[in-house]
Amino acid sequence: MAIKTGHALLLLGLVVSLISVASAVSGTATFYTVYTPSACYGNQDQGVMIAAANNALYNNGAACGKMYRVTCKGPTNQGVPRPCRGSVTVKIVDRCPGCAANQLDLSQEAFNTIADPAAGKIIIDYVQLV
Repeated sequence: MAIKTGHALLLLGLVVSLISVASAVSGTATFYTVYTPSACYGNQDQGVMIAAANNALYNNGAACGKMYRVTCKGPTNQGVPRPCRGSVTVKIVDRCPGCAANQLDLSQEAFNTIADPAAGKIIIDYVQLV
């Protein structure tokens, strides 16, 4: 029995979605406000939906230009009990030498897209986009 093209594309989309969910990394996010110069692009403006990677993810610049989908999962403190607003796609443009393992430092605009900035630090999941 032949699979119709529409059904095959739907099935492929579901498989890709499941792989993305399965490979998500749990961590935390903070935000920063000065975007240039950056470790990846110097003084070249890369927009505002950007992030700085922790040392392991940065991997001597291997992460530069990679895109990540970051999803707010919850608060790290009681100050803002429900900070989450959703997900955002960011480009890695910098290194965050002070970040912990699995921490991303988002631009203020990217952080504001997914969470109340008053939270300061949030729990996230992130996954590299292909």
